[in-house]
Amino acid sequence: MPRKKVRLEHSVEYLSILDKNGKVDEKLIPKIDKDVLLQIHRTMLLSRHLDDRMLLLQRQGRIGTFAPAKGQEASQVGAMAALEMGDWFVPAFRETAAMLWRGIEPANLLLYNAGYNEGAEIPEDSHDLPIAIPVASQIPHAVGLAYAAGYRESDEIAITFFGDGATSEGDFHEALNFASVLKAPVIFLCQNNQWAISMPRGRQSESRTLAQKGLGYAIPSLQVDGNDVFAVYAAVQEAAERARAGDGPTMIECITYRMSVHTTADDPSKYRDEDEVKKWQELDPILRLQKYLKAKKQLSDKKIEALEKELEQQIDTAWEDTHKRIQELTDPLVMFDDVYAEPPASLQAQRQAYEQHLKCEG
Repeated sequence: MPRKKVRLEHSVEYLSILDKNGKVDEKLIPKIDKDVLLQIHRTMLLSRHLDDRMLLLQRQGRIGTFAPAKGQEASQVGAMAALEMGDWFVPAFRETAAMLWRGIEPANLLLYNAGYNEGAEIPEDSHDLPIAIPVASQIPHAVGLAYAAGYRESDEIAITFFGDGATSEGDFHEALNFASVLKAPVIFLCQNNQWAISMPRGRQSESRTLAQKGLGYAIPSLQVDGNDVFAVYAAVQEAAERARAGDGPTMIECITYRMSVHTTADDPSKYRDEDEVKKWQELDPILRLQKYLKAKKQLSDKKIEALEKELEQQIDTAWEDTHKRIQELTDPLVMFDDVYAEPPASLQAQRQAYEQHLKCEG
């Protein structure tokens, strides 16, 4: 029998709409209301300023280790802006910008990064999940939420964020397999920031794209310019429409760059070239959007300067509120709360033992 070529249903396309000079492809640009676009810009800029402030606070020993989102704001805010508030948001540990778009207060993020889990408390009516530190562990959760939404015949979908390193984890592959088989309405958004801590993208996978990993599970997959907020918005909008129509999951690979440290326990100068960083700084997602908005007379240098002062004041107030809450949070026994609806005997015994220890110390 002769060999025959197997025809695959899908292939990987690359989408870019906004170039580094702020010019767009008018045929591809999605329709976004002016006020929404300005809010997208504000949220991206707030995330950048909050990152800078938290880095300073961490170096002063006032908060703990955290993962900056600097450079990845378009991949996060562009994605979340294309969804509904009723959709499920399942983050990893670098989604500061996405969380701000969803209404998480800067004070809560500061409190969480200061070591107080109260900052990660999720309101009961929210469809946001808390930060997930173990790599790729959150991806199956998103599939479960999406499957449940479909089972209930609701219009909700789920989106989950993860990095390039997560695509090498078993949880990622198991999640994609289940999502494909179950036609779960979920969007897998990979922020390929080129580095999994100190492991470069080229050394962890020989795949020409990470998006094509979705093709192995018969999932439509797309690669986009992750520093182009319009391309991310358009890709997620299209994926959301597919999901709501019952056509299942989509895999999106955002090509972006981690401009800062992996976490504040990391020194990227030990493993990456400064020339590489400078090259990606020219593709800064915030500067690209600002060039577009200024060309459209929707923004000016004067307005940007005023906005930056406003955001700095907002962060000042947030840190003051955080500091006050830290002074009030004096009972360490709360660490045993909100883990189980009915705590098992082993946890109750630990709580009692620790309570006795505190009394002895007092």
